[in-house]
Amino acid sequence: MTSLLDKIAGPSDLKSFSDADLSKLADELRTEVIEAVATTGGHLGSSLGVVELTVALHAVFDTPRDKLIWDVGHQCYPHKVLTGRRARMKTLRQEGGISGFTKRSESDFDPFGAAHSSTSISAALGFTVARDMGQPTGDAVAIIGDGSISAGMAYEAMNNAGAEGRRMFVILNDNEMSIAPPVGAMSQYMSRLSNTPLGALGETFEAVLPGPLRDHARRVRALVTGSSASSGTMFEELGFDYIGPINGHDMDQLLTVLRSARTRATGPVLIHCCTVKGKGYAPAETSADKYHGVSKFNVSSGEQAKSSSNALSYTKVFGQTLTRIAAQDSKIVGITAAMPSGTGMDIFSDRFPERMFDVGIAEQHGVTFAAGLAAGGLKPFCAIYSTFLQRGYDQIVHDVALQNLPVRFAIDRAGLVGADGATHAGAFDVGYLSILPNMTVMAASDEAELVHMVATAAAHDAGPIAFRYPRGTGTGVTIPDTGTVLEIGKGRIVREGSDVAILSFGAHLTESLKAADLMQAQGVTTTVADARFAKPLDHALIRQLITHHKALVTIEQGSQGGFGAMVLHYLANEGVLDGNVAVRTMTLPDRYIDQAAPDAMYADAGLTAVDIAATAMQAINKLPARV
Repeated sequence: MTSLLDKIAGPSDLKSFSDADLSKLADELRTEVIEAVATTGGHLGSSLGVVELTVALHAVFDTPRDKLIWDVGHQCYPHKVLTGRRARMKTLRQEGGISGFTKRSESDFDPFGAAHSSTSISAALGFTVARDMGQPTGDAVAIIGDGSISAGMAYEAMNNAGAEGRRMFVILNDNEMSIAPPVGAMSQYMSRLSNTPLGALGETFEAVLPGPLRDHARRVRALVTGSSASSGTMFEELGFDYIGPINGHDMDQLLTVLRSARTRATGPVLIHCCTVKGKGYAPAETSADKYHGVSKFNVSSGEQAKSSSNALSYTKVFGQTLTRIAAQDSKIVGITAAMPSGTGMDIFSDRFPERMFDVGIAEQHGVTFAAGLAAGGLKPFCAIYSTFLQRGYDQIVHDVALQNLPVRFAIDRAGLVGADGATHAGAFDVGYLSILPNMTVMAASDEAELVHMVATAAAHDAGPIAFRYPRGTGTGVTIPDTGTVLEIGKGRIVREGSDVAILSFGAHLTESLKAADLMQAQGVTTTVADARFAKPLDHALIRQLITHHKALVTIEQGSQGGFGAMVLHYLANEGVLDGNVAVRTMTLPDRYIDQAAPDAMYADAGLTAVDIAATAMQAINKLPARV
């Protein structure tokens, strides 16, 4: 039997398919996605949940003139298969391959890049206004999940779009499952909508239509005639015409509603589409996380590949350590933004459910909520990925640092993160936190240091404090049961030498020690120090390193303007840079780095042991001999 997928060069080919063939195509597409992700790993459950919706959208709308904007973009794998990237799917999230998210530079069918949530409606409104101002673009369709639509930015966009009254479409993909089960009043509201018969939501019309299409046609009738529904929804109060809920796996329903809405809509429309995350693949459907993010796996069994390392992940070390400390301190509470397992806070929650707060995809609220908890006398640990903490920056400045409230920020995924690529890199937190008055900023060089920093944060009541640590497994060092409270602003010497000093901040300490070994082989002895703190800096340690070495090299897993910049600022003000000591800073380059294995990404960034050694050698070779 000829594959329907083989007949597709692009979405325009779907226009000639019958509705029955589109249903068959969806089945083939689901199998294709499963087989691709089994090879590469990635976001499987979310993509399986939108297979039928993806086919229907491309069959009804005229892409790429019409703009499909996938919120987050982690559910875009079926979209990529249909838009000319089928042959490259097994390069997904690999070095030199296609991105695991939508990406403008990758395809004209990706009109807006995404990997963080809740941006799609804002972007869709932007395209809509551009169209109405004469730009050559068609309809804009935002596809957003029930978890993402709970974020404040989505509300802001819907409020603006409803007030504008322009023709645009929002598809609410309601699977009652974001990365973790969605929380809050919005989730409960949508669950009630999902269980409400359509006939109770719309005016009666088109009674001659058969069975399941009748209720949906009633909603379309209400849309195009402007007649009011018997009971309005929140979306209607915001200015949207509401259609739904509809079955997102029923091709007939999807096609009927999308065609009618596209033909007749004049203003903003929200189509509430109920789907099942992981649909059509039993291991995903029965898994607690619906195979949200998976490593390579066996298609037949669903068994995922396991890491060959025996070392614990930094995330797990954090979760276990916080839980142990919290057993001795009832004031400690945990906060995360829809990422309990990703941040290790699920470990804490299992032990202390009444002290754990998942605020949903709402980092701004989470940070200020933590500030309120701290002002109320508790010890909040706010665990958020570096790249997502950016979303709550004003709250960090205004609600935490300005008021000097002792919020503890546990910053996971610091540095480069591998297959998720540039969108999830934790590149900027050192810079954006270290510039804030009252803030203390730490970075763990290994798992044992992370344990000490959790203990230090728990004991620190003088103001806000942050500690960062990378994704993945640690170095395999012995992990202490209890941490030692560190002296604030004090680093440590790890290895002593006399020619070059390397001052490492964070998890590049191991690479710094390797660089010292390389230089030792060339007769150059190196002092390697672990800064521990970017703020406050250990001035005494820096003076010691400058005084007794020909060159100082700082190294960090962050962007320009971070730890190295803080060291340079101090040295410049001390007048040290006027002398004959070479100072070099090594950071991530001033560009975004695409996905690859973390080691390959750091090689691309010029931050390997070889790079560190070369930088140090170049520095001392340019200097005159010390008198």
